[in-house]
Amino acid sequence: MSSPTGSPGANGPLHDLRVLDLSTVLAGPNAARYLADFGADVIKVERPDSGDSLRNMAWRDPRDGTGLWWKLVNRNKRTLALDLKDPTDRELFLRLVDDANVVIENFRPGTLERLGLGPDELLARNPRLVLTRVTGFGQDGPYASRPGFATIAEVMSGLSAISGEPDGQPMLPAIALTDEVTGVVAAFATMVALHSGRGQVVDVSLLESLFQLMGPLISLFKITGQQQPRLGTGLPYTVPRGTYRCSDGKWVGLSASADSVAARVNRVLGVGDDPRFATFADRMAHRDELEAVMTAWCAARPQVEVLQAFTDAEAAIGPVLDMADIAADPHYAARDAIVDVEGLPMQGLLAKLSATPGVLKWHGRPLDADGDDIREHGWG
Repeated sequence: MSSPTGSPGANGPLHDLRVLDLSTVLAGPNAARYLADFGADVIKVERPDSGDSLRNMAWRDPRDGTGLWWKLVNRNKRTLALDLKDPTDRELFLRLVDDANVVIENFRPGTLERLGLGPDELLARNPRLVLTRVTGFGQDGPYASRPGFATIAEVMSGLSAISGEPDGQPMLPAIALTDEVTGVVAAFATMVALHSGRGQVVDVSLLESLFQLMGPLISLFKITGQQQPRLGTGLPYTVPRGTYRCSDGKWVGLSASADSVAARVNRVLGVGDDPRFATFADRMAHRDELEAVMTAWCAARPQVEVLQAFTDAEAAIGPVLDMADIAADPHYAARDAIVDVEGLPMQGLLAKLSATPGVLKWHGRPLDADGDDIREHGWG
């Protein structure tokens, strides 16, 4: 199969960046995807026999049977099938490394070294290369050799311990949260390394990427011994905060995370002068009482009335949207948050750059779709 017309590298602020993506499934490929979206020429390298297992994971496009995850995560990439144990394929890979800026991989620690393609070998050939390594637990430490998946990071980072109802089981996010976050972290760290102008290894882990999102909870424990409890949709320092059911069965989400916002919320609820709810400390001390007021107030009114009242008061509120709601939402449409890529709706660009925007050209390609062209012309 021939390459698509043009190349991601022809447009975008990263047009001069060449990336070899050896990684599979989500976190590593997501990092490469974000670089490709902003113009990097990314070659997705897969095993010739089966390719990346993401091709066959979960939902498929009924029009051609291709995995929807694959089409999203590997958009804007060229595809090349290589057996890194085969001398001919290995030599092609090394020739590509010679002119690459970045290699992204997510093998278990030591795998690349056993293939004779570790940092020492790759940086000897290309001293300015950035080798981004994405693993469950990092390249060293007592857990380094363990299999690492997003779920394990979610239970070991502290996230699950604070997620769920107070007396219920620790909960997991209903999306591949850690893989998505780690993709952004790895892309950011890769760009920092490139900006340094020095060839080096970037060591990114699922565990530490998610742990970074835990805020000052480790500081709180280390200096006071306190732990954040599970509060369902609540937070210990923001009251009211959560999701609330309206009289028509629809739901809203609200947060009073600043004193000024909380004051406006309290006025709408009719408790603006109640000293129990005047400050952060007061609201925390009387959490149950204020949450009960909020729950009852919403339960007595339809969603449209609840939204209008708090919107008029300039409080932070929104309807709980599912994908059907999002597909019809005017703000998503106005922001191009959902775009059409070769006939497939998917998320748009991660960020909007006013002078050098990214470009979405094609969704994930078939296995070895660009192999002939790359074997003949290299990077081109």
